Order: sequence, then structure tokens, then C-alpha cells
Amino acid sequence: MPDIRVKICGLRTAADVAAVAQAGAAYMGLVFFAKSPRYVTLAQARDLALAAPPGLAKVALVVDAEDATLDAIIETMPLDMLQLHGHESPARVAELRARYGLPVMKAVGVADEGDLAAVFDYSLAADQLLIDAKPPKNATLPGGNGLTFDWRLVAQRRWLRPWMLAGGLTPDNVATAIRLTNARQVDVSSGVEAAPGVKDPARIAAFVRAATQDGPPILR
Repeated sequence: MPDIRVKICGLRTAADVAAVAQAGAAYMGLVFFAKSPRYVTLAQARDLALAAPPGLAKVALVVDAEDATLDAIIETMPLDMLQLHGHESPARVAELRARYGLPVMKAVGVADEGDLAAVFDYSLAADQLLIDAKPPKNATLPGGNGLTFDWRLVAQRRWLRPWMLAGGLTPDNVATAIRLTNARQVDVSSGVEAAPGVKDPARIAAFVRAATQDGPPILR
């Protein structure tokens, strides 16, 4: 299997950071969305970011955040990337890239073929794309709901920017998802938890191992 980069999102403790680093993930995600069970304060996030070893990219996940909120995040801790997980427009994505000089990853929810046009639109503005399952209409969280989507919608597609597959991935299905979609990056949050917001080091290790090593063949 070609080199696969893994992002573990929603870290809340120093033990989480250590487990993610030990497993060999490429990115760690910190959630600044108060409704999420994975939410961290500025002070908590700063400590986690400072605990990250060199080479582990630190990503701040925000949802329709205002400039003042983003200013505070960026001034408080070292970051490598912003992840926009709300209804930010392509123009807003471009604006934030220019304002902060950081790479920006935009999450795009996908449920059917009609959602793919937005992927192209955002690829003109963002540095990376996160292709995620579109949340249900009554969902309180824009991501981290443990839902998959029909991976055939993105199978073998090429976008203008690097992209990351998300949505309902687990240690049990990630190898199949990679083989089916040809994704080179994958993101997980709830799929490596013992309870909402509580990361399981064993599941983190199993997920990274399954993503980066040969898994079972796809059953067609």
C-alpha cells in the first residue's frame, strides 16, 4: 500500500498526543467547537500543541469562527494548519489563508453526487480538502458523528488539491475505504474512541496500522 497519512482528530489529553505520535500519525486535530465532546479550551490546546513532537502536524478545527476567535487561537499556540468545518464560503477560505499565512483545509460534506460540485469549488481556494459524510439535518455536530457515505462517489477521483477521507472510519474498515477510494490521507475521531471524547490508545494504534499496512481485499 502506498504511503498513507493519518489524522487523528479530537485530542484532549497529553496521553492522546503521546498515543497519536507513537502510532505514527501525521496530523493531530484540536477541536474548538463548544458543542463537541472533544472541545478544548485555549489553555488546554496550547499545552497539547506544545506537547506534540516534531513532525506531528497540529491542526485547529473551527466551525464558522470569527476573526477574533481565530486570532486568539493562532496567537496562543503553534499551529500548522486550520481546518474549516462549517459553512465557510470559498471566499472566506481564501480570506483566511491570506490573513494568517497558514495552510487551510476545508471540510466538505458528501451524501450524493450533487455534493461533489462543492468539492471542486473549494479546491480553488483551499490547500487541502476533507471529504466527510454530510451530517443529518438534525445533527448538532458538523463532523465526528461516526457516519460513513457511499465511498463509490469519490472512488478514483482526482481533485485539484490533496484530499483526506473522513466519516465513519474505524480500524476495521479503513483499509477497505483506502483501497476503494484511492485516498492517500484519512481522518478519524469517533472511530478510535472508547466513549465520546475519550480516545483509546489501542484503537489509535490499530487504526494507523490498518491504514498504513496492507489490509483485506475489497469484496465486490
